[in-house]
Amino acid sequence: MDNSRIYKMSFAGVYPHYIQKAEKKGRTKAEVDDIIFWLTGYDAKMLQKHIDDKTNFEDFFAGAPQLNPNVSKITGVICGYRVEEIEDKLMQKVRYLDKLIDELAKGKAMDKILRK
Repeated sequence: MDNSRIYKMSFAGVYPHYIQKAEKKGRTKAEVDDIIFWLTGYDAKMLQKHIDDKTNFEDFFAGAPQLNPNVSKITGVICGYRVEEIEDKLMQKVRYLDKLIDELAKGKAMDKILRK
């Protein structure tokens, strides 16, 4: 599977869709941001810089200060693939984020989404 198209996609182009998906289900932009902070180690200022710079997904995850040590607790299916079985590490990170946003939109409690 050629994932290079996804890797080169601008994070800033997808970010509004994450927010829209959450808000449609009564969740907030702040919750989306909290998920991104938890997963990547970014803070609000660094996240905004990536959005302003239109950073692609490859660079967005490559520049992440620290992937959360609890990412191994993220399991389940997203886009027909089990996230824990995705061998391409970058694609796995992208799908982790997709999975967490899906859980938010499905009404899961933040403590459960953030694997606390």
